[in-house]
Amino acid sequence: MSHHWGYGPDNGPEHWHENFPIANGERQSPVDIDTKIVKHDPSLKPLHVSYEQATSRRIINNGHSFNVEFDDSQDNAVLSGGPLSGTYRLIQFHFHWGSADGEGSEHTVDKVKYSAELHLVHWNTKYGEFGKAVQQPDGLAVLGIFLKIGSAKPGLQKILDVLDSIKTKGKDASFTNFDPRDLLPGCLDYWTYPGSLTTPPLLECVTWIVLKEPITVSSEQLSKFRKLNFNAEGEPEELMVRNWRPAQPLKNRQIKASFK
Repeated sequence: MSHHWGYGPDNGPEHWHENFPIANGERQSPVDIDTKIVKHDPSLKPLHVSYEQATSRRIINNGHSFNVEFDDSQDNAVLSGGPLSGTYRLIQFHFHWGSADGEGSEHTVDKVKYSAELHLVHWNTKYGEFGKAVQQPDGLAVLGIFLKIGSAKPGLQKILDVLDSIKTKGKDASFTNFDPRDLLPGCLDYWTYPGSLTTPPLLECVTWIVLKEPITVSSEQLSKFRKLNFNAEGEPEELMVRNWRPAQPLKNRQIKASFK
């Protein structure tokens, strides 16, 4: 079990460096995508998202967000192309969101936050397993998708219907036959840069691919996320809100765009 960390005043992002010194590292995430200094890279290939055979297994409240976990024992759901060489398998996705009165995306675009952000986490199959991949600079690829308030996203409904059963930390439920393609926007233009996990242990192993086009979510749908709890059952209730890390310094990195 890693050190006790969270998003509160005593254990939130400004304290993470105490137990995870890499928090002040050279390639930390998220970052602000400053479109004035982003470079269009014509050599970037189109992204290939192959989720046709995705096999979802379960959904779990881990006390920081909720994860939808996938069978990653074979190439059921993979990401390739774009800035990636090789094939990356989908292992889980999760969201970050704000409170009722605030935005909750982790990445920002020209300092503007979106309502929430979806992270689809993939690991590089050349390393054989997730645990080995996170130790490598090109071990993970995370597809980041912004959520903005608008019309309800039908693809989200199946998730929302089960959140009541995983209200508190440590609870999980079987969650099968979910198609992650239902969470993708129509356009796969993206920004990309080398970064890190946005939660401890903050390992610098992620190729970030942040899609330019957001998906929409209704206010009612987003409010269901905020009814989850950070706490375990029987502990004082702590609503799961503002579970995002602020933008980190870009340092010597270049954010590239697949589009002009």
